[in-house]
Amino acid sequence: MNDGMLSQEEIEALLRGESIGDMETVSTSNQNAMNVDDYLESFEQDALGEIGNISFGSSATALSSLLGQKVDITTPSIAMINRANLEDEFPQPYVAIQVKYTSGLEGMNLLVIKQSDAAIIADLMLGGDGTSPSDELNEIQLSAVQEAMNQMMGSAATSMSTVFNKKVDISPPSINLLNVKEDEGKETIPEEDLLVKVSFNLRVGSLIDSDIMQLQPLQFAKNIVASLMNDQEEEAAATAFEEPPVVNSRVTEQLNSFGGTHSEQQPAQPQYVQQPQQQMPRKQTQQVEVQSAQFASFEAPGANTVESRNLNMLYDIPLQVTVELGRTKRSVKEILELTGGSIIELDKLAGEPVDILVNSRLIAKGEVVVIDENFGVRITDIVSQADRLNNLR
Repeated sequence: MNDGMLSQEEIEALLRGESIGDMETVSTSNQNAMNVDDYLESFEQDALGEIGNISFGSSATALSSLLGQKVDITTPSIAMINRANLEDEFPQPYVAIQVKYTSGLEGMNLLVIKQSDAAIIADLMLGGDGTSPSDELNEIQLSAVQEAMNQMMGSAATSMSTVFNKKVDISPPSINLLNVKEDEGKETIPEEDLLVKVSFNLRVGSLIDSDIMQLQPLQFAKNIVASLMNDQEEEAAATAFEEPPVVNSRVTEQLNSFGGTHSEQQPAQPQYVQQPQQQMPRKQTQQVEVQSAQFASFEAPGANTVESRNLNMLYDIPLQVTVELGRTKRSVKEILELTGGSIIELDKLAGEPVDILVNSRLIAKGEVVVIDENFGVRITDIVSQADRLNNLR
């Protein structure tokens, strides 16, 4: 507060329900803020943000299925913190979930969420509506939050396996209460002095609009980026190795010419060909027509064409493709009571994939998109061949 006037940040903080003490803490945190550009290159920041965006994007889907609520996790922001300033970074009681990588990557990171947000997640996991969570978390509620984070990070590890093109696996996460002011749970925070904080905005329905933070040692963050870059360079090198060699045009001209002395022709001759000891007579260059050899087929006529002809006969058969948003059951009485403006609740949650049916058989799942002024569906998952065969029965 300057001269009795509130700044724009203070006004926004008051609108979010924060107290003056919280705003002073935020101000102190801003003073102790570290410049991330001094520790991470811009491409490293972009790489960490993209990895977090992909991995936690899939985590949102897993958490939505567990909680029965729409979950959104926004694009992350990257910051640096010093372990000596943890009290400024985490002034409130938090819940810390420690995750260790057991395959593909070596290291650990820490997920940190507010204790009040963890209480809402626990209430939803235990069958509540999330509107009246407990102020303190007991052992059962902590186990519920631990399971939710386990599902989230398992889904994130699967997405990271795709990004790094190798198997990435984690150990079951451990959970602890974190209250830095009371020196509780600080042992779960990595011991390194410099930590990278990747912050995501977490929204769960209308119940949670907060942040979930990922803490990892600076060197571990750099190793993740280096691993990603090495994989890309190896892939690019393999692609370049497969390119056909370029033939030198001067060598080609010399090979096509039969004139000149032996000393003039020697550089163009292969080393394993014995050179004549006398001067070669000049010849008139002749153009030789070269054609690929044509071989007759030894297969019996029609041996491999019967099946292809039979398959070609099926290509023009029309199939009915249906995108199913959801289903429900209603009694005859309820159907007769329907009027304009009536709402029918379906059996799917908002944001869940829709079913794609071909001739009333499930073959894929997707998400609804808008193309110009028409609806469309983007395929996100193809049903396995075994499941498709079972659907046909």
